[in-house]
Amino acid sequence: MAGQEFSLAIAAWCEKSADRADLILRKVALDIGARVVLRSPVDTGRFRANWQYGVGRPNTATLVAADKSGQSSIARIAAGVATARLGDVIYISNALPYALRLETGWSKQAPAGMVGLTVTEFQSAIDRAVAAAQAERR
Repeated sequence: MAGQEFSLAIAAWCEKSADRADLILRKVALDIGARVVLRSPVDTGRFRANWQYGVGRPNTATLVAADKSGQSSIARIAAGVATARLGDVIYISNALPYALRLETGWSKQAPAGMVGLTVTEFQSAIDRAVAAAQAERR
């Protein structure tokens, strides 16, 4: 698909889904954030606890907390996502010094990383969000 055709397809989708665009954005951001958190390897739980949500720039805060289940991090991401609007640049980031090592296969629990693997599923996250928004509309 040529660049112009792709732009036209997105424009048509936006027109058709304008009233649901913010909802779809929120669903995609939460889906992506949750997948990254849950794919994160767990030892003490500190790495999972340090996934942060940011708008416009990465949130570089670090926490001393532990979150082995990932539920606190997912809840924090969900709270941030709740106010997201179409056009926002959303970051899900982890500023712990060993995050890049974990992403590049340092852990046997996550040899393929977390972020890169999740990014490959971005289109399916969009598809799930659009389907859910359409189902809610009915």
